[in-house]
Amino acid sequence: MIDVNQLRRGVTFLHDGNLYKVKEYSHNKPGRGKATIRVSVKDLRSGSNLQLTFTSGDRVEDVRLEKIATQYSYDEPNFYVFMDTSTFEEKRVSRSVMTEDAGYMTYGMDLELLLYEGEVIDYLLPKTVDLEVTDSEMAVAGDTATGATKEVIAETGLKVKTPLFVSVGDTIRVNTDTGEYITRV
Repeated sequence: MIDVNQLRRGVTFLHDGNLYKVKEYSHNKPGRGKATIRVSVKDLRSGSNLQLTFTSGDRVEDVRLEKIATQYSYDEPNFYVFMDTSTFEEKRVSRSVMTEDAGYMTYGMDLELLLYEGEVIDYLLPKTVDLEVTDSEMAVAGDTATGATKEVIAETGLKVKTPLFVSVGDTIRVNTDTGEYITRV
């Protein structure tokens, strides 16, 4: 059991029989009374997003997850298929688990899957990914006082705001936490 004051972004915990991962955390201490802790969480089994509120002193059950190194192999209609790099076994992951970050995944990419009691419930992407630009808006640099941007579409279908000089065929590096352009590779 852990105190709710220890909840931070990325922490996984069990509450009322459901497995949650913290997306955002806020701590509010009014002038009188106990502090309240609000967390935006993702239910790792259903994929739904919720807001939970706790009072200071509440406790939740801490969860230990098993990490396995995998490589993205291919996708099926309802699953993404990964190969365990140590045992070469295939792991199928439901599309609902990876809905938010599917645009960062390229074939052959290395990432870690997180298992709870043998069930794949979450994943850890690398901090950055390199993606090839397949479509780009036409943009002309004009008299701009600040850095102008345009939207490009990467090989995975991910839309990214980039500087005007990025064109089709370029490879760009994208931050997987924020979805922002970092540099041209």
